[in-house]
Amino acid sequence: MSKSPRLASQGLSHTDVLSRMRDMRAEDANWREGKTWSLVYNAGEDVRRVAAEAYTEFMSENGLSPLAFPSLRRFEAEVLAIAAELFHGDTAAGTMTSGGTESILMAVKTARDFARAERGITEPEVVLPASVHPAFQKAAHYFGVKPVNVPVAADFRADVDATRAAIGPRTVLVVGSAPSYPHGVMDPIPELAALAQERGVLFHVDACLGGFLLPFAKRLGHELIDFDFAVPGVTSLSADLHKYGYAAKGASVVLYRTPELRRHQFFTYAGWSGGLYISPSMAGTRPGGAIAAAWAVLKYLGEEGYLRLAGQVLDTARALREGIASVPGLKLVGRPSLSIFAFTSDSLDVYALGDAMEARGWKLDRQMSPPALHLMVTPAHAAVVGPFLSDLRACAASLTSGEPAPDGSAAMYGMLGSIPDRSEAEGFLLQFMDGIYSGE
Repeated sequence: MSKSPRLASQGLSHTDVLSRMRDMRAEDANWREGKTWSLVYNAGEDVRRVAAEAYTEFMSENGLSPLAFPSLRRFEAEVLAIAAELFHGDTAAGTMTSGGTESILMAVKTARDFARAERGITEPEVVLPASVHPAFQKAAHYFGVKPVNVPVAADFRADVDATRAAIGPRTVLVVGSAPSYPHGVMDPIPELAALAQERGVLFHVDACLGGFLLPFAKRLGHELIDFDFAVPGVTSLSADLHKYGYAAKGASVVLYRTPELRRHQFFTYAGWSGGLYISPSMAGTRPGGAIAAAWAVLKYLGEEGYLRLAGQVLDTARALREGIASVPGLKLVGRPSLSIFAFTSDSLDVYALGDAMEARGWKLDRQMSPPALHLMVTPAHAAVVGPFLSDLRACAASLTSGEPAPDGSAAMYGMLGSIPDRSEAEGFLLQFMDGIYSGE
């Protein structure tokens, strides 16, 4: 790690500190103008201000101790009750976490411990469609659970027959996405849950991305399959408040069908000289600001606010999908119908197209299998549909005519995608991480 800059002998003024920080963000992704298609869920300045003020108000409080801070315990209890009602969990119980990854870690850990206690399984396995979030691979790695990876079907949804074949006597959990992040399609949750229930296995719905959009999309008349606790066999569900719940970063929920199942998530230790220790999730300290901001935004928006924002997001996404599909050479991946989707091409290098768009200020995520560019649509994107599609048509036409794309990540993605041994690609990624943290 670099030894410079070092801690200064004298501190800076409040004004100088903030001034330097604002200067340092000059090259950050431009999410405020709707030019970033991932990472930030921008519902407008009024919602951001409510979250920011609530977060600041409780930024020093610690959710680790509900006895010291009963306000945080009440905030969390009300957030969980709202989520359980949205997801038809009449008997559901859960906790807030720091985000989707922690929720997923907890769901896998709970399934492992439940299976160990109730079924005597000591070498657990989890069945994962190829499109599920990598956090499930991380959970399997952390908790000693073997991932059994299943290819998706031709429509990019989880393959029910392949999942059936992958379930074995050591399976502790089967997973489906609502929707999947890469392609924005809904896995066949009712069929997968029924299959898991038939085999006596827990079933988790990863609704981290769409959990706080889907209930309102349904109420607006969008035809969607059932995906939550209304489906028999669904035993747990995760949904991020800091995505389409529009809360501050660091807020998600993981819910279980019963409080008895949730007990396998908790950690307790009564032998510490420092006192009795209880912890509901992975983290020890639980930032009070994130819990408070989630409660505040839910109360601020209410049902009317979420319906309004969901309608805006879905209308914008449809306009973008139709516009992209009309660009010569481009096509959508699968049949997405919600707010997240990818597009590819049989005739253009989509990674070069991504570089050309980035040169115009648009930040699009790159995907592999198949090579694609990816969009996550928020309310802030309603104002940029026209300019985005105009630039996309111009960039695609330029590449089609043989014009070179600006330098960017196309070569790297092309190289990584062509490596048949994925362990070699993972080795490259480790070097990349080393470079980031060494400051090189």
